[in-house]
Amino acid sequence: MNTFKKYTFFIMVAFIWQSCKHDSYLDRLPLSSIAEPTFFKNENDLQLYANQFYAELPTQNFIQDNQSDDKVPNNIDPFLAGQYVIPSTDENYDWTNIRNANYFLQRYQNAEASDETKNIYAGEVRLFRALFYWRLSKRYGDVSWYSKDLTEESEELYDPRTPRAAVMDSILLDLNFAVDHIPEDVSTGRLHKYAAAALKARICLWEGTRRKYFNEEGSELYLREAVDAAELIMNAGRFELYSSGNPETDYYELFIQQELNGNPEAILPRRYLQAILMNNISRTLGESGTGYSKNFVRSYLCTDGLPTGLSPLYQGDDTPGEEFANRDPRSFQTIATKGFVLLQNSDGSQDIIDLPRIGTNTANTGYQLIKGRSSDPAMWQANQSTLDFFIFRYAEILLIYAEAKAELGEAVQQDIDASINLLRARVGMPSMQIATLQRDPNSEFPDLPILIDEIRRERRVELADEGFRFDDLLRWKAGKQIEKPETILGMKLTSTLRAQYPASQVNGIVVNDDEYVRIYTGIQRRTWEDKMYLYPIPLQEIGLNPNLEQNPGWQQ
Repeated sequence: MNTFKKYTFFIMVAFIWQSCKHDSYLDRLPLSSIAEPTFFKNENDLQLYANQFYAELPTQNFIQDNQSDDKVPNNIDPFLAGQYVIPSTDENYDWTNIRNANYFLQRYQNAEASDETKNIYAGEVRLFRALFYWRLSKRYGDVSWYSKDLTEESEELYDPRTPRAAVMDSILLDLNFAVDHIPEDVSTGRLHKYAAAALKARICLWEGTRRKYFNEEGSELYLREAVDAAELIMNAGRFELYSSGNPETDYYELFIQQELNGNPEAILPRRYLQAILMNNISRTLGESGTGYSKNFVRSYLCTDGLPTGLSPLYQGDDTPGEEFANRDPRSFQTIATKGFVLLQNSDGSQDIIDLPRIGTNTANTGYQLIKGRSSDPAMWQANQSTLDFFIFRYAEILLIYAEAKAELGEAVQQDIDASINLLRARVGMPSMQIATLQRDPNSEFPDLPILIDEIRRERRVELADEGFRFDDLLRWKAGKQIEKPETILGMKLTSTLRAQYPASQVNGIVVNDDEYVRIYTGIQRRTWEDKMYLYPIPLQEIGLNPNLEQNPGWQQ
């Protein structure tokens, strides 16, 4: 693809990504206005139709993970507070994209193009169908599997739900077709083989571990598929971790880049260009009304590779300086600490962190979010930011590989060196050595093999605030984690530290008996019941089709 065509395609697809999140491409080109025998006449028709789905690619945006043990929003999540009621409707219970995908897959062979060309676009659409069905199955469990587009008169609309395992097996078929038929070329601006493999690795790790921890058959198959997909990417020689050789800043700088095209860690980036396409996510430092939890911050190892409960380097948490001294450099590249520049004005003036901005709306716990957020005020304006986002990044693939190998019981030091230790090397942390691992006395998962426990820690730290944590707790059957007291606590606010703030800023802050900031007070708390591993089917849907039945524990 020449430069002009590539540029034009990027602008076209980028516009679709930005503007068609909820407005279907089909709304602008109604199917009823096109005679079916003449639709999909050529490759251009296939490409244009497939473009509508690009808006649905799972893009990081750093305003996620509030619904997990990593963060503590001021307003407690109703689902985690046990206050969620079965809704009449649910925007997530949406079959529009699946119907549109099936419409294409029933008709794409009509195009006058080679089988190879037609299968490229069939691969793209099957990849999206897999994504859409995975989202539904994650949320609701059993969902009806349709392989053709239906009409209001279709009898299949009244079928019972398809068992979750069968749905996931069909998803795997779609993923494998996509990986087999989408080209390797990463320069076109479209999906490529390695992006398809990245989604396959993510979904197969989800399914393999979910089946394992829910005691369902087929776990090993999916874990091996996850390993295979990860190895396809790792062995391609096209991707590696971003590094400028500065472990003190590289992790932070990775997420505030104007251009991810060409970044070796970007398997697939979502790009933005000044005055052409800008995103509506503000990169303001901090996030209104939330902060990281004490439980999350405790996850960071010390610089000797040991957890805080074992390391002689840990200085305690009586002051912010002591808490972050000698810790994994990702900690102060994720959380605002003393000396961090919050604002760099064009006139040279700066706003620099001295004390945590505790008591403000951007640092309710004291642990202020800075990952993916810029000190450049130009990037603080929604709809004007041009900082790119990752869709798939190589670090996730390394973590998938390590976890899947460990869950299979096959991980050896060579596997850890090829995955976890690359992530640690970027930030100057000691390598993980399987033979010398020591159990963290504050382990989140003390009943698991120590290697799996530590890989989960690495995943939590590396992928912080990228939208994975709640899904991870679901697939590990670890929902009870959100009930731990430290998941709703912030930093320690001793009387000595409190005295350094204006009284008006800290007078309203509530602390527990140990002087840790407590966000939820009174009877507010997070709670977990096993029914919460699935959301309820909306009442309207069951009214339309009583054969759907309600998910366990949600019956009225």
